[in-house]
Amino acid sequence: MSKLFYAAFIYMALGVASGLFYREFTKANDFTDAQFTQLSVVHTHLLVLGFVVLLIVLILEKLFALTQSKLFGWFFWIYNLGLILTATMLTVHGVQQVTGAESSKVIAGIAGTGHMLLTAGMTLLFLALRSRLKAQITDAQAR
Repeated sequence: MSKLFYAAFIYMALGVASGLFYREFTKANDFTDAQFTQLSVVHTHLLVLGFVVLLIVLILEKLFALTQSKLFGWFFWIYNLGLILTATMLTVHGVQQVTGAESSKVIAGIAGTGHMLLTAGMTLLFLALRSRLKAQITDAQAR
């Protein structure tokens, strides 16, 4: 449970810091608010997919003992890897947009891989939750 708590806390801190970075970096480079940059969505990805989702998973852990599922460890590491890859590539691409540097298809490919890992992680979360729900139903019927 503490692993979920600390991961959520780290994502909260990174989300807030990335919002500050976006504001200051675009201001320092005279990048106007009217122009879109990938930097503008890094903080929302980190706050929602990291901080909020992991707090919800922490609640689900308390209710259903998710960590008892064999799939939980896979969910945790794959999901976090996907989120880190996604946020990193959003940051890299956003910095390139602000500075006017040319982007590469490699960045889009790595970002896509991050999104696929997030999807796999979410699927594993639901499978772990399903197994724990079934276990609770079986336990309740046995009583």
